[in-house]
Amino acid sequence: MGIIQAIAKKEFMQLKSEPRLIGFLLFMPLLMLILFGYALRLEPKDIKMAYVDSDKSYFSNLIKTNIWSDGYFKLYEVESQADIINEIRSGRAKAGLYIQKSFSKELTDNAQPNINFYVDGTMPSLATSMKNNSSVMNDSEVTNGMYFLDEDAPNVVIAQEPFKIETRVLFNEDELETWFFLPSVIGVLIMQIALILAGISMVRERESNTLEQLLVAPISKAQLIIAKTLPYTLIGLFEFYFILGLGFFVFDLPLPSSAYFPLLLLSLVYVGAMIALGLFISIVSQTQQQAMFIAIFIIIPSVLLSGMIFPIEAMPSFIRPIAYLLPLTYFNEIIRGVLIKETLFIDLSLDYLALFGFIIFFSLASILKFKKYVA
Repeated sequence: MGIIQAIAKKEFMQLKSEPRLIGFLLFMPLLMLILFGYALRLEPKDIKMAYVDSDKSYFSNLIKTNIWSDGYFKLYEVESQADIINEIRSGRAKAGLYIQKSFSKELTDNAQPNINFYVDGTMPSLATSMKNNSSVMNDSEVTNGMYFLDEDAPNVVIAQEPFKIETRVLFNEDELETWFFLPSVIGVLIMQIALILAGISMVRERESNTLEQLLVAPISKAQLIIAKTLPYTLIGLFEFYFILGLGFFVFDLPLPSSAYFPLLLLSLVYVGAMIALGLFISIVSQTQQQAMFIAIFIIIPSVLLSGMIFPIEAMPSFIRPIAYLLPLTYFNEIIRGVLIKETLFIDLSLDYLALFGFIIFFSLASILKFKKYVA
């Protein structure tokens, strides 16, 4: 019993000597509690909806007003039906509404006109939620004033619904979950490789007292960093195309011909950003254990807040900015846009620039921290 107590005391003393580790152990459960208890929701709000109202009548305004008052969709006007689809393709909108010019005339003629409702099918759970909330367009507050009875034509049959909502799911018509999750899985696996393997590369040398030997070797600091990170960079690039190929052949993941260059660029900037972050973790960590905890501390919020599982639109407004501090958020936007929606490169350029910015930031931070350590 005395031996057990002595070894246990030694472990507690070792933990006490690593205040960062204790901080992670205390903060991680608190973070998870906040995220799952308050921040993460499956029901989004303020979904951006591009609309065209060619009718511009009292009746079409009834529909728009009820959408506004409900608060689920946030309307903004565009010029044409093609613009609606382009807005959804680019990611600026998640839904669209088109009211044709003859809407009020067909309505007063009891011809039961259609309105076109477009839904982005990239995230099936969000598409289902939007379809469920489309009932706000034809609930009783809207339709009560849309029934017209001509007393001189008693044989006219009045439809139960004055107009129909014609729903069209774009880009993922069958709402396949695999199309939504598999592209993001690539990003998560690369993140694990980069943050865990690259994250312990330099600190491992420090713990084994071989870093000083490398520093006095006939090699520059830049060459040393490149040599330490090159294997993990190649592994990350291999994982990217390996999983992408499996998704294409096994799960019928779409791979448009226009996607080759955007995917090549994405693999380079995302793997580069993750390796740069992993290197920074390795340099700031004192032990491999610390590096592992920092990596886990980044990976878990990235999975939860990047839009991989939960819609960013469903998060509280004060949480959403955190999502855009995570490289995985931009990776998800790009790879889903390229593979599923065939989004134009210009519409994804800011996401590419964000990933490139992560490379610059963490590379410079690593160099400055490494120079300080060497000094």
